[in-house]
Amino acid sequence: MRLTRWWKMKRIALLGGLMLAGTAVARAEDDPEIFKLVRSLQYVQDSIVLGDHAAGDMQRFLLGVIDQRLRAAPPQIFEDGRNIDAALVYAMSGGNPATIDLLVSHDVSGYFDSRLTGALRRYLRGQGAETVGAIDPLLNEYRNSQVGAYLYLVAGNASIGIDGKRALGYFDQVRLASPGTNLEEAALRRSFAIELQDHMVDRGMATANRYVRRFLYSPYAGQFVDMFVQLAVEQHDHITFEAMSEIVNMMDADRAKELYLRVARQASLAGADDLARRAARAAAGEGNAGPASDQDLGKLYGGIASVSGANVLQAAQAIAAIPDDKLSPRDRALRDAARSVAEQILQPAASPPPQAAVAAPLPQPARTPAADDPVGVAPAQNNPVPAQPAVPPVQAAQNGNNGAPAAGAPNNNAGTAADAGIKDFLAENQSKLKEIDAMLGQGSAKK
Repeated sequence: MRLTRWWKMKRIALLGGLMLAGTAVARAEDDPEIFKLVRSLQYVQDSIVLGDHAAGDMQRFLLGVIDQRLRAAPPQIFEDGRNIDAALVYAMSGGNPATIDLLVSHDVSGYFDSRLTGALRRYLRGQGAETVGAIDPLLNEYRNSQVGAYLYLVAGNASIGIDGKRALGYFDQVRLASPGTNLEEAALRRSFAIELQDHMVDRGMATANRYVRRFLYSPYAGQFVDMFVQLAVEQHDHITFEAMSEIVNMMDADRAKELYLRVARQASLAGADDLARRAARAAAGEGNAGPASDQDLGKLYGGIASVSGANVLQAAQAIAAIPDDKLSPRDRALRDAARSVAEQILQPAASPPPQAAVAAPLPQPARTPAADDPVGVAPAQNNPVPAQPAVPPVQAAQNGNNGAPAAGAPNNNAGTAADAGIKDFLAENQSKLKEIDAMLGQGSAKK
């Protein structure tokens, strides 16, 4: 009985093994060609930038499968030009750079264009300056091929640090050749970076409009948002709030609110108070109900922007009323700094020092109407009535003039004019006053 059962189990296992072996053979025969796998990779990458982030795992899987297939492929498969293009596209789509090196080293039949592979390998090694000169002559030749748009993207990437306007021209060709793809997404994002750096405000706003309409849900959209906030704040004198809102309002409510808050925060830090207030109000929905955290952040940034305005007291009260648990540590530090500034503004002005403690100006001869030289001082003898500024009582007493008044000045005694504040001042500054008296004495002797 036991032997019969054992034999049945072994027969089932044997049949199962044969079936699995047959399935493996069938799969080997039915494996798609490399160019079909690369087409699948392109489709997956396009899906990712359109918002299907779950396709990221499939992208990594396909890159691994294609890499293995290329490394194990016999040279004869490249008799089909579609597989040659597929290998190049794989290399420019995040593939293993060492694989293209391997394929070229084994290419004894000349299937690959050595001009193109040489330029591409230099680019993958980070030699951008050399890449531009090598790829540019090939662009017209490969413009309408499967690799044309990729080559324009490579040329644009390599030109960014060399010639921004030239790079923009390459990226424009990418957008024309591959609309709606991950290539266009990359071209738009990199064009926007150049436009931001080179202060191309109008072109940058047009690029931002295109990007938001097509690739708002790309996993790389965070980079675009960072740049858009920077453009809106740095160029707030050249970009109207309405123009910015036209782009932001194409976003869903959550993303629009987040962007407005970021603009409000950066504008507050940059001193763009009007932009900060309007962005804060827009983030709060102009009074519409929203998440408590968003409302608190809107109050914070709007209050910060109003600290330097006429309603500083109201702004200070609004800032102080925001609870700690509604703010991040960074925003709490920002709130505390703004509150400190508001408190300093609201403090009453300090009492001015005693008038007698202010040092009097040194005597200056009167100017004549004709005196127009840089010194601006005319000789005393040219004046019919020479101006003789009175020596302050403090200095008169120190000079030993016994309080004698200057010409045209009332006869006031120095002792009666000196109050307690003056006496304290004299006691603490005897040495300084002696130096001043010495200088005055020298001036009188010269006259």
